[in-house]
Amino acid sequence: MADAKRAFITGITGQDGSYLAELLLSQGYEVHGMVRRTSTDSLVRIPPQILPQVTLHWGSMHDAAALARILKLVQPDEIYNLAAQSHVGISFDCPVETTEINYHGLGRLVHAVLESTPSARIYQASTSEMFGSTAPPQNERSEMAPVSPYAIAKLRAYEDYVVGYRARHGLHISSGILFNHESPRRGREFVTRKIALALAAIKLGLQHHLELGNLRAQRDWGYAKDYVEAMYLMVQKEVPADFVIGTGESHTVKEFVDAAAQALDLSLFWEGEQENEVARDAAGIVRVRVSSQFYRPAEVHALRADPSKAGAELGWHPKTSFSELVEMMVRSDYDALSGESQKRY
Repeated sequence: MADAKRAFITGITGQDGSYLAELLLSQGYEVHGMVRRTSTDSLVRIPPQILPQVTLHWGSMHDAAALARILKLVQPDEIYNLAAQSHVGISFDCPVETTEINYHGLGRLVHAVLESTPSARIYQASTSEMFGSTAPPQNERSEMAPVSPYAIAKLRAYEDYVVGYRARHGLHISSGILFNHESPRRGREFVTRKIALALAAIKLGLQHHLELGNLRAQRDWGYAKDYVEAMYLMVQKEVPADFVIGTGESHTVKEFVDAAAQALDLSLFWEGEQENEVARDAAGIVRVRVSSQFYRPAEVHALRADPSKAGAELGWHPKTSFSELVEMMVRSDYDALSGESQKRY
């Protein structure tokens, strides 16, 4: 491992971090990750077969001293900043915490890089939520119009520490403006995983109905494992740049529910929609209720990527279709809830 490149991943315990660790190990990297102390098992998403190959360090995006200590110790060639308060809805309830991690956290990281590893190449996880109310399709030249504390913090981080430090300090820092990306490792608080879990539970008789908010919201959903490949490719470029990453297709939340039900051979009954009666001899019936409880104070109505730059300059294209992604997620949760061995996707 003496000649192996070293990578440092913040947010290694999250969905993207776990897939990225797998990818980098497959490329022969020495992988280091930062872990924040929590009261629950934060390593649950990292496949057990790769965990012994990853070196973990205690730290937090709140703690400049910890970031500096880790960077001086590891001396990474590449740094992937995936740590974030990543839930848009929660950011309305916790705007200060969201700003502290998503904006000031990146500031602490780049300052530590300038002190100890200025030649390291950095990837910053940006978000399609920065486009906000801008009409789709959205690409690198589209106007940024964020509508949530999450998106505002991410945009400030992008402008000040990605664009700003690239120009003023010569940092090799690239930003991936990723559209929604999901997987069986997605957190249960996100709507896609909530749908997958609920329908799997209903299929098994463990749950009776599903409650959702805005069914008309449109998102460009892709597979997280595909998207970490784009992160890796960005960092390999000699000249740092920013890239929109997505599938170029958008689907509504309602369409996600429809696809998930189809994958489990379930019939849907949308409460309040008389025209959508279902046959009583169906294998299973899912009652879906719309609740104002799950609406956000400000909503991004439609996101759809134009990832043509990534295709042309990185050679990156999504490999997994929307229907394949949805089926993968609901089948994984069904297997886990039914006591069968859960596949590692």
